[in-house]
Amino acid sequence: MEAQATGAVAAPTAQAGQEKPAATPSHASAGARRRAARVYLDGSKLFLAGQFDRARADFERASALDPANPDYRQAALVARSHEVTALVEAAAKDRLRGDASAARSTLLQAYSLDPTNFEVTQHLDELGSDIARAQAPSPYAEADARIGGAIQLVYAKGLRSFHLRGGERRVIEDVFKGYGVEAMIDQSVGDLQVRFDIGDATFDEVTRALGLLTDSFYVPLDEHRVLVARNTPNNRERFMREDLETVYVPGLSSDTLGEIANLARNVFQVQRAVADPSNGTVTLRAPQLDLDAFNSTMHELMDGSSQIVLDVRMLQIAHTSTRNTGVQPPQSITAFNVYAEEQSILNANQSLVQEIISSGLAAPGDTLAILAILLASGQVSSSLFSNGLALFGGGLTQSALVPGSITANFNLNTSDTREVDDIRMRLGDGQDGTLKLGTRYPIETSQYSSLGSNTSSLAGLTSAGTSSSLSSLLGQLNAGALEVPQIQYQDLGLTLKVTPKVLRNGDVVLSLDLTLDGLAGTSVNGLPVLSNRAYSGVVMLRQGAAAVLASELDQSESRAITGTPGISEIPGMNNLTGKDFQKNYATLLIVITPHVVRGTQAAGHSPMFRVVGTGITP
Repeated sequence: MEAQATGAVAAPTAQAGQEKPAATPSHASAGARRRAARVYLDGSKLFLAGQFDRARADFERASALDPANPDYRQAALVARSHEVTALVEAAAKDRLRGDASAARSTLLQAYSLDPTNFEVTQHLDELGSDIARAQAPSPYAEADARIGGAIQLVYAKGLRSFHLRGGERRVIEDVFKGYGVEAMIDQSVGDLQVRFDIGDATFDEVTRALGLLTDSFYVPLDEHRVLVARNTPNNRERFMREDLETVYVPGLSSDTLGEIANLARNVFQVQRAVADPSNGTVTLRAPQLDLDAFNSTMHELMDGSSQIVLDVRMLQIAHTSTRNTGVQPPQSITAFNVYAEEQSILNANQSLVQEIISSGLAAPGDTLAILAILLASGQVSSSLFSNGLALFGGGLTQSALVPGSITANFNLNTSDTREVDDIRMRLGDGQDGTLKLGTRYPIETSQYSSLGSNTSSLAGLTSAGTSSSLSSLLGQLNAGALEVPQIQYQDLGLTLKVTPKVLRNGDVVLSLDLTLDGLAGTSVNGLPVLSNRAYSGVVMLRQGAAAVLASELDQSESRAITGTPGISEIPGMNNLTGKDFQKNYATLLIVITPHVVRGTQAAGHSPMFRVVGTGITP
């Protein structure tokens, strides 16, 4: 289990049960605490740089200087966990390269740091199993020696050069004689004139070139003699020795065993391949070369494919900004006759007017004083007299203008939201991995309702008929019928599908499929309309390099101006006009970084063999 720290390693979390806390931490002096803080800061920088061993040493030193601070001890535990994980990954790479001693030394170092780590003990067991398998003798070695295994041809070692010209049979005899092997040539081999030139080649290279030149093959008869025949299907069936081998693949299904048998028949031309699902075996009978090729392929398949760890980081940034500034001038002006409005208010409140006159607050003819007392008492209200007004005219024609309200706005509202997700996916070579973030939204697609109103009207079915018991049964049936809706759950949110592929040069090819599903805000016949956005692409990058996917999830901008027509359009005056500006956007960033933790295929290409000058001389 790998412990992870976020931020600047301010307060990392230690794994439970790793080490017992100190019983009674002593209080350090002020100088020791300051030195511990400086050492802790240095260790944090080393931790972020990936130097976990040096960071652990600094954290342990800071904990020794200030034992009362639990953060230092926890940081040391986290750094140790990361150091152990790095050592396990390095040991896995050494094991893939075939360096068992370096892998064992690295694992022992990790074991000394954390003896209770499950991954370390598991990798040590796997390394011990590899060494045991390499040293264990074959269970069939004794049986092969007793029954008689394949004939091993004994020939002279070293490189040879040949420059021969003559008949095919003569050239074949001379080539095998050069390695101390006697060649017995079948009658199917012709005697055409050929020229054979090859220099500094091994026995396998020479015999292969000779077979291509003369269209022949050889079969060992004993340790020093071979039979050479024309390379035809009939001759191979007649002369090639077939070995019997049983391949044990327990734990596989019958379909998988059948596919292995079909692979042997169709690819390696093994005509006799029988799968036995009950015993988990596949029995093959074919020439030794075909069996060797099949075993090598099966070894690579059973060993497993490459494994890739994908570090997926998702960053969602949402920004909302609303700005409302400026002065909103009056949008309307009200004009009225002052005398008519006064009389309307006085006539509607005669009882209050009589009380004011009887109390001596105002004279009977002083209408303005009476009106002022009514408005000041709060018993009477008028929107015309509550605001400021401008009078013009006189007498009965005196009028007033009441402008609308003036509003000054100074409002600014802005918000930023950031959401970060860090996800790690471990996939095999060519294996699909799907990441979903969102929710499941229920959608009602159909309903099941009672069919009692649509049933037949035959007697005995919808009515009692001749039997009195049918009536009660029918009533219970209709009363128990309930409407059961059918619900379908739709995935809303983000769906990311990644398929990695490791190339021979170590690069990684990522096939990416990104889908964003959401509600469009409308519905049809009660069913919501879904919005869908998708992206599909392929990217090739090196290990440790990052691929970035960016998407604008939402973006909107609106502007509104409130003012007086004509005046708000004058340059300089529009700055005093009320402005309402809104801007919203949301951005999604996905950063994918691949790391190959297990590479099973060798880099480069297999060596190629080329034959030059195989033409037949006249």
